Amino acid sequence: MYVCGITPYDATHLGHAATYLTFDLINRYLQLTGRKVDFVENITDIDDPLFERAKRDNQSWEELGDSQIALFESDMAALRVLPPKDYVAVTNAMGSIIEAIEKLVADGFTYELNGSIYFRIAKYLPHLTIQMDDATRIFAERGGDPSTPGKESALDPIVWVANKENEPGWNSKMGFGRPGWHVQCSVIALENLIGKNYLESDIQSAFAIDLQGGGSDLIFPHHFMSAAIGRALTGTEFASAYVHAGMVGLDGEKMSKSKGNLVLVSSLLKSGIDPMVIRHALLSEGYSADRMWLEKTLITSEARVAKIRSALARIEVAHTEKVIQAIAAHLSNNLDTPKALLALDNWADLTESGEIGGSVGELSRFIDAALGLAL
Repeated sequence: MYVCGITPYDATHLGHAATYLTFDLINRYLQLTGRKVDFVENITDIDDPLFERAKRDNQSWEELGDSQIALFESDMAALRVLPPKDYVAVTNAMGSIIEAIEKLVADGFTYELNGSIYFRIAKYLPHLTIQMDDATRIFAERGGDPSTPGKESALDPIVWVANKENEPGWNSKMGFGRPGWHVQCSVIALENLIGKNYLESDIQSAFAIDLQGGGSDLIFPHHFMSAAIGRALTGTEFASAYVHAGMVGLDGEKMSKSKGNLVLVSSLLKSGIDPMVIRHALLSEGYSADRMWLEKTLITSEARVAKIRSALARIEVAHTEKVIQAIAAHLSNNLDTPKALLALDNWADLTESGEIGGSVGELSRFIDAALGLAL
């Protein structure tokens, strides 16, 4: 399982948290069903937004990145998100990324323009699931440069960026520069989930990796482009499944740094909000749907968590076998966390009404393992 991680230039907001909770649930579910999970997540510590923020704040990009990575990991730990097997920063994978781009160049998948190297996407456009006009517009909105003169196709993504003044760079056969965004994820996923010799190995399976995940804003261009580059590198399809978490908005608008309408996990924690209440609130709606963060969402979850804790504090509780089975069944049905939490509410109501015969320890351990709720 490969999940696209943060670009560490600002604090973790609830949109990030909702995404990483989604893949935490998948990771937990797979492990509970007896599977061994190789879970890798990248850190995009080489990207334009990081450099722009560091320049704005008169701070080195390394210091800014390190501070935001530490804050992200602290927020995830508070929310009981299990860390992946590997967090891989782009700066730590630079040699492998450069080697992969050099192979793309040698194999004829790229061309040079103004000192930078572009990937030829035309071969993979039959896989495009949206109209070309829409793709071009979204590409421009999400870091692409469709209007650059001289490109073979407006959608060709850059894989090697010629060095710009005051930006970091690395030596390569393509010149001094840095890798583009999409190729970073392709290489980190393949190298860490298949092995360091993936460029030489003959991949026998139909897909290179099992699952590629991230927020729904990564469907295009990022996951489309990284999959195309992955296919060029390996000769096989990139991922068997793609899973995307919905966007979280505030007051009718998408939550984003550009809009300045972020609700930060660290700010909620500093204000005294129980991290398990935050986690419960984020799980109270389906993972794949866009949703609005409302103050009443948090208030409702505070009350629901308090009721469950009150029930778990009793010596005698309602039968727990059925609620465990119900939660497991709901999670197996496309991570239906709203119904899983409702089953927990119903159990708490039965306990409050006097039903007995269950095991507090059994249920507490299960909801911690399956839902990440330590109550």
